[in-house]
Amino acid sequence: MNERTVLISGAGVGGPALAYWLARHNFRVTVVERAGALRSSGNPVDVRGPAMDVAARMGIVPRLREAATGNTGLAFVDAAGRRLARVDMPGGRRGEEIELPRGDLAAILYDAAREHAEFLFDDSMTAIAQDAHGVEVTFERAAPRRFDLVIGTDGLHSATRRLAFGEEGGLVRHMGLYVATTPLGGHRARERHEGGDVVMHNAPGRAVAVSPTPAGDLAFFLYRAPAEPGFDHRDAEQHKRMLAAAFAGVGWRAPELLERVRAATDLYFDSVSQVRLPRWWTGRVALLGDAASCVSLFGDGSTLAMAGAYTLAAELAATPADPQAAFARYESAHRRLVDPKQANVGRAAALMVPATRAGVATRNLAARAWPLASAVARLRRVPAGRPTPA
Repeated sequence: MNERTVLISGAGVGGPALAYWLARHNFRVTVVERAGALRSSGNPVDVRGPAMDVAARMGIVPRLREAATGNTGLAFVDAAGRRLARVDMPGGRRGEEIELPRGDLAAILYDAAREHAEFLFDDSMTAIAQDAHGVEVTFERAAPRRFDLVIGTDGLHSATRRLAFGEEGGLVRHMGLYVATTPLGGHRARERHEGGDVVMHNAPGRAVAVSPTPAGDLAFFLYRAPAEPGFDHRDAEQHKRMLAAAFAGVGWRAPELLERVRAATDLYFDSVSQVRLPRWWTGRVALLGDAASCVSLFGDGSTLAMAGAYTLAAELAATPADPQAAFARYESAHRRLVDPKQANVGRAAALMVPATRAGVATRNLAARAWPLASAVARLRRVPAGRPTPA
């Protein structure tokens, strides 16, 4: 029997994970990635719940632990750097989840998949045309090819979604926040009073933090703002101007970190947005991860992408001749994990970046007076359940 061929767009977290599991189910997999190499930018992410099960099945948990940030708490400080409150990272001391840099997670998943799939870097799809039996794909660089299926794992600004479902308008909703990260380089630094904690300072509607990672500190910015007219997620100079304006006058280390941003060559910046689709597939094209359901502020996207990749591959293997039925089963099962997360962005934002000075003070008081970590854990926790068994 001929192998079924699948094109995956995106070599972040979901793409390599899906490539690994599809190859295990005897699909012939090609992964196309716009970037010239694996991306290293982005904030730390978590592997927890069903994704820990998937990682264990892949045999990559030891590597995940080696790359873990080791951060155990979040400390809130005032403009002078004095600690106001501290909370434990949920799960950080129990080993039930692993926080690691997003680039490290992507690299580990790529290493697991690269011997089982073809990877095309520095290329992307420009057109797709599907019929009842397959999908004709046109690339920017490679020659056109035909595949049985196309899966988009290419993030918030998914080319797959644009080509198969239409432009972003109406499908992508700005949630009133922008987020940015940039590596600071050097060795892993320690705040003088907080050891391995993430240290955060809040001004009304703004949060700036320094997160230790094994490769060095990472600067993190999050702020409230309406959708920027003419926003271009690939325009680094625009992003630097927006950050400079948003954090002008903010204390603590913000001026120093903004100087680092001005010189940065590796700056991640984007709108915090949700993708809402009535259906995650059309014909022989389906979406996974942020491309289908960009979700939250607490690193859940990576966990959900890994869990969804496992489920999607298993469902396609169960009925390879009927991919539409497999897509429908995957979506039905995976929405049970995704939908509660999409409902919690507002609560997460209230904890991370209170909108007012009174809100900041109230959050800090609550952090001292009651276990905020439990509240965060409720937001972060993936609902009970595990990926569909293979």
